[in-house]
Amino acid sequence: MDSDIGFKAALAEAQKGSDEGGVPIGACLVSADGKVLGQGHNMRLQSSSATLHAEIAALENAGRLPAATYRGATMYTTLSPCDMCTGACVMYKVKRVVIGENVTFVGGEDYLKQRGIEVVVLQNEKCRELMNKFISNRPRDWNEDIGEEDK
Repeated sequence: MDSDIGFKAALAEAQKGSDEGGVPIGACLVSADGKVLGQGHNMRLQSSSATLHAEIAALENAGRLPAATYRGATMYTTLSPCDMCTGACVMYKVKRVVIGENVTFVGGEDYLKQRGIEVVVLQNEKCRELMNKFISNRPRDWNEDIGEEDK
């Protein structure tokens, strides 16, 4: 499987979200044979959505798939997945989650591992730069996105 295709697509989605003024997180679901099934970016601000995080958008854009497709798939995401997105990966029994960075935010990585999902963290500098800029410039929007009280 060409692992670069999934991460490159997720990073491009994160940049797209940033360019739109949204939370710069992107995701891409790739099948066991290396086919992009779906990709997307966080659209909470752009769509006034309560749930449209990047991983959820990627799953939504993949459409309805047989359970076996998810079981061999890898979810690429530019940021450690929150509890909601972690739960979606667990629910569909995604085989592996590749994370761009987990310095700005650590989500449900331990839970993914507990449930038998392989977790790979890349510590990609571009992902970290996008998030640091957003968090610095729009802390209220960031806190809202992760369900935290405004600080």
